[in-house]
Amino acid sequence: MPLVSGSTLLAAADKDGYAVGAFNVNNLESLTAIVSAAEGERSPVILQASQGAIKYAGLEYIAAMAQVAAARATVPVALNLDHGTSFTQAMQCIRAGFTAVMVDGSRLPYRENAALVSRVVEVAHAVGVSVEAELGRIGGTEDDVSVAEREEVFTDPEAAARFVAETGCDALAVAVGTAHGVYRGEPKLDFERLAAIDRLVAVPLVLHGASGVPDGAIREAVRLGVRKINIDTEIRLAFAASVRSTLAADGSVYDPREILGPARQSMEEVVREKMRLFGSAGRA
Repeated sequence: MPLVSGSTLLAAADKDGYAVGAFNVNNLESLTAIVSAAEGERSPVILQASQGAIKYAGLEYIAAMAQVAAARATVPVALNLDHGTSFTQAMQCIRAGFTAVMVDGSRLPYRENAALVSRVVEVAHAVGVSVEAELGRIGGTEDDVSVAEREEVFTDPEAAARFVAETGCDALAVAVGTAHGVYRGEPKLDFERLAAIDRLVAVPLVLHGASGVPDGAIREAVRLGVRKINIDTEIRLAFAASVRSTLAADGSVYDPREILGPARQSMEEVVREKMRLFGSAGRA
């Protein structure tokens, strides 16, 4: 089936109380691992491309691979720009065929963030593309986007409600204690804040930096209104561990297929586990 909009997937998730996994794509192996997992679990899925992925693989290649994968898939697939930082980049992705864009103006003053998101929303909605925004600063590093711990600011519930009403965004990423990258300790999510945001905000909420968050915390976040959960680091770690294991077992291996095939399987296993955890398995 063709790629679907992100808002289509999140509306269904919001109606039935589960979250859709958004998994980062960097190459063919990661993309096919994610889509194969979605088929195996009968789960809707969001493919994501970050700043780094676009630089590495190329915007046109990522869009074309996702379109082929979606056309062959029997489950709904969306393609999202992850942490876009400019109006121009959002437009480039929309022209390339992305069905959702996340525009990250969280490091801007409130008014500038709202103005950027509103401008993207105006164009994106005209062509059926959904828009995710972010309010509050999520710590850690996501490719070219980095926020030091001292800069991290949790999302204010009342400001979040005002921001969504002013911008017309379709989903909101919130800062409630997660971080991008590898955690140095166990993350502590502010569930009281998350519940307050969900009470006041009319659109689905998004949890970034979910790799490494304990399963119990993820389930509670979903119960409190999170409908999109981003996973990247755990997929990368599975890939790297598999490649190291393959080469350590046989240093004479040189065929990329013999190295990347097991790595693709390892990534798929991670994605399938997350889909079951998020409650999206069996929802396609």
